[in-house]
Amino acid sequence: MSDDNYGGSARYYDIIIGPMIKGLRRLGVGMFTPEKGMSILDVGCGTGELLSLYQDYACHLFGIDASPAMLAAARQKLGNDVNLHLGDAAQMPYDVDFFDLITAMFVMHEIYPSTRSSMLKEMKRVLKKEGKILLIDYHTGPIRPVKGWITKMVIHFIEGFAGKRHFTNYRQFLSSGGLTALAFSHGLSVVKKKIVGGGTLAIFLLRKSV
Repeated sequence: MSDDNYGGSARYYDIIIGPMIKGLRRLGVGMFTPEKGMSILDVGCGTGELLSLYQDYACHLFGIDASPAMLAAARQKLGNDVNLHLGDAAQMPYDVDFFDLITAMFVMHEIYPSTRSSMLKEMKRVLKKEGKILLIDYHTGPIRPVKGWITKMVIHFIEGFAGKRHFTNYRQFLSSGGLTALAFSHGLSVVKKKIVGGGTLAIFLLRKSV
C-alpha cells in the first residue's frame, strides 16, 4: 500500500482544481517580478503548475514535495529545466541564504500546526536576507456577500472531501488567524497583500523582519 496521500489526485488535480485557481496563481506571480538569474523555490510544488509560470523569467527553479505522484506529474510538465526534490519541506536540503523567492500555495492550511511552524522556519533559513516569501492560502475574512459566501461553501466542500485530518488542519489554520498570524509569529513583515474571493483568499508577499 502506498504512503502517497496524493497518489490518486495527482492524475486529475490540473483538470479539476487547476482551472479554479489559475487566476490566483497569476495574481501571485504578479506580486513579485523576478529578475533573470534569481533562484526560486516552490514549497509543496505539486504538479509544477506554479513553477511553470516562472519558466519564462530565466531563473533557477526548484521545487520540493512529499508526493512522488505529484512530482512525477511536475517532471513531465517542466522537463529538465527545474530541480525537483522529493522530501520533507520541514527539513530541506538547501543551503542557508540560497533563494531570492520562496513560494507556497495552498500548503499551510493542510498541514499540522507544528509542521507549519517548522516549514516556515526552514523557508526563512534558506531565504536570502533581502529575499521574499509568497504565500497563497485561505483567508479568515471578513467574508463579503455574495461572492464570498459562495466561495466559502465551495472551499468547505473541497476541504471536507479531502478527509478528516485535512479538514481539521484547515479549520485550525483559520481559527488561529491564517496567514496574518502565521507571518507575525515567525518574524515576517508584509510587503504586499491581496485579499480576493470575497474575503476568502489571501496572497501575501513577505520579507524577514528579524
